[in-house]
Amino acid sequence: MNAIERVAAYMHEHSLQLVTAESCTAGLIAATLADIPGAGALLDCAFVTYSPQAKQKCLGVAARTLQRHNLTSEAVAREMALGAARNSPANVAISNTGVTDGTDPDIPAGTQCYAWVFKAGPADGAPAVYTETTRFDGDRNAIRRASAQHALARMIAYHEQWQNGVPPSPSGAGSG
Repeated sequence: MNAIERVAAYMHEHSLQLVTAESCTAGLIAATLADIPGAGALLDCAFVTYSPQAKQKCLGVAARTLQRHNLTSEAVAREMALGAARNSPANVAISNTGVTDGTDPDIPAGTQCYAWVFKAGPADGAPAVYTETTRFDGDRNAIRRASAQHALARMIAYHEQWQNGVPPSPSGAGSG
């Protein structure tokens, strides 16, 4: 069983359904999961929001967040995931935003920012949000593939933390 098959088995076992909000990966997180037989029960939908305008319109990312933080930031990833979670009945949302090349002198090539949102039941209050930033090496498509696989694999670790009562840090950042 490969890593993504393990993710799918875990999702089935824990009755998890996913919505994604993807920028740099452009739908690869959802497509990677969709490669697994039975993924229809695991995936609700995917938002591909490359432009700042799409992030605002489709996911509700605040203009202020975009002004204060770079597009490649945990703050933007957090708002993307929360927006996807609001727009879907899925109980897990994953977002990704990042760069694959050196076009931004302030952000190293391969930098990827993520957020994972776990929705509590209606009476359980606000969703839990975990965020992290990771850097991958390789060409554009290798970085995008690694990023999509990482997003899915880390979902298990953060879901287990949430299930065990380990909250995200106050800023919403994870331990990754």
